Amino acid sequence: MIPKETIERIYAAAKIEEVVSDYVTLRKRGANLIGLCPFHNEKTGSFTVSPSKGIYKCFGCGVSGHAVGFIMDIEQCSYVEALKQLGKKYHIEVEERELTAEEQQRQDNRESMFIVNDFANQWFQKQLWETQEGQAIGLGYFRERGLREDIIRKFQLGYSPEKGNPLAQALKAKGFKEEFITNNVDTKIGVGVVGKSEDGRLYDRFRDRVMFPIFTVSGKPVAFAGRILKKKDNVGKYVNSPDSIIYSKTNELYGLFQAKQAIARADMCYLVEGQMDVISMHQSGIENVVASGGTALTKPQIWLIKRFTSNITVLYDGDAAGIHAALRGIDMFLEAGFNVKVVLLPDGEDPDSYAQNHDSTEFIRYIEEHQTDFIRFKSALLSKDAGDDPFKRAELIKDITASIAIIPDIITRQVYIKDSAERLHMSEKVLTNEVVKLRKQKVEEHRKEEEKEQTGDQQIIATNPDSRTYTSTMDSPVITRAKSPLEQNYYNLMQLVIRYGERPIEVDGTVYSIGDVIIYTLENDEIQPPLPVYQTIIDEFKLHEKEPGFKAEQFFKFHTNPDVSATAIDMIVEKYRLPATDTETRLGELVTQLLYEIKLTVVNMQIDDLDNRIKKAQSEGDVNLQLQLLAHQPELLTMRNDLCKILGNRVINL
Repeated sequence: MIPKETIERIYAAAKIEEVVSDYVTLRKRGANLIGLCPFHNEKTGSFTVSPSKGIYKCFGCGVSGHAVGFIMDIEQCSYVEALKQLGKKYHIEVEERELTAEEQQRQDNRESMFIVNDFANQWFQKQLWETQEGQAIGLGYFRERGLREDIIRKFQLGYSPEKGNPLAQALKAKGFKEEFITNNVDTKIGVGVVGKSEDGRLYDRFRDRVMFPIFTVSGKPVAFAGRILKKKDNVGKYVNSPDSIIYSKTNELYGLFQAKQAIARADMCYLVEGQMDVISMHQSGIENVVASGGTALTKPQIWLIKRFTSNITVLYDGDAAGIHAALRGIDMFLEAGFNVKVVLLPDGEDPDSYAQNHDSTEFIRYIEEHQTDFIRFKSALLSKDAGDDPFKRAELIKDITASIAIIPDIITRQVYIKDSAERLHMSEKVLTNEVVKLRKQKVEEHRKEEEKEQTGDQQIIATNPDSRTYTSTMDSPVITRAKSPLEQNYYNLMQLVIRYGERPIEVDGTVYSIGDVIIYTLENDEIQPPLPVYQTIIDEFKLHEKEPGFKAEQFFKFHTNPDVSATAIDMIVEKYRLPATDTETRLGELVTQLLYEIKLTVVNMQIDDLDNRIKKAQSEGDVNLQLQLLAHQPELLTMRNDLCKILGNRVINL
């Protein structure tokens, strides 16, 4: 168990805006900061960070939490792992606690794999700098490509020797288990820096290659790309780490860790294809650049960039044969709300070679003089291919309108429609109608997908009612459930317990805490919590409220139970914020009003239930039961009338 004092030190030291800023670009808005939510796709920022409260809340998908919870969600790690990461960030030593067997296994697997990658990364660098073979071949190659030593070290480039299996031997000698240094394609356990032949022999996957480590946004070595230096038959130029529980090539961008601060400062990202393009541009002084790694762009990669900027400029080789294939990826940028520019480099040049021969000023000047917006670029490219062929021109127009239709901003769409109509010699009305038709089709497709996803998510929630009700996947919508009157009443009362539970309130000349009054009334009237998390809040309040310095908001906001913490934060950022003046009086009025409201709700439920039982007795011809039930009706109706009169004089608006 981690000592309470250590946890408190971490919570006190961890500034939510500093923690979130490592992953999300935040901009000032009043007393808060706002950015794009890293947990769901959104085009306008709804992810709000409150430095004064130490919490974050996305008003789009509903995710909320504190600094530790944010690290748990963004890194998909355990509570202890999150504490350790924040402890390291703020130089606080964290002691281990005893985990459950399942937690321990999951944590051990992930940590072991990251440790293997870190060891391999250091080993590859050592081979490059400290061995004769590495200096002659690996370092010789990088110097031949014009790289300075500081840049080689910045990107932690390395070398894997040609002969034998020295890395496998080094890993085994260090005591690493075979399951973590190899890779199981079914379980995705193991990082795969070592391969295993059919006869059981271990071999170095990346032998005879220069090494490019790939890092997570937070800077952990998660995978490798190895480039071969000698041309060999039936051997690919690059070998990449296999997918594992810590790595998927569709979720990473090369160079993002080194580029993220520069991207945020410039509010602009350059997208290139290969690792050397990124490295050479850094050396020339352009640091806000990432690479797709030669694979087709994916939505997770695009939303990684969206965390830091909505402006993207794609750099193509002057004679790039894959431009047509790359168009779909740029359409995905448009759909995500990016401002997309395209630059074609001179014939025979790529970003690597151009950066080698030009400084940053010259490179940026070329980009500014030759960049064009994507729709115009695509229109010119496809028009050239179509020529005077009517069928091809019709296909061209459909292609252009399809790209315009996915742009989320209506003004931008209209500008592109007008511009494209002039360029394609088409009626603006025709293009507008086509765009409207395509957008309607897209809305209908999205509606059907949402219904399908909601059905699946609701089944999951139904089987696990205690689970958090938001999802961290990139494409799934959030499933929210309308509150019944009783749930809403109970929610309002629990909100007061969370926000003001320890505050004093006078009842019949005696001073109690607000939490005590609310909880006593609910329990005395036998009003059961409609959700398990509310019972947990009640139990925890009763258990800890007498502790010195107890503050309900702080206690529940940083609770180790993620359901309690998430519920508390939702309640903290929502309504019922009392004004600074006359707080105690108005708070007392509000407590009284809400308690009467929940009593009225319960009485209405009892009346409805009684009516249904009377109707059933009548339909079954049970006169005696019907008379017995009718005898209770006047009492309930009187209670309802009395409560309505009381509430009519007590309703306050805050």
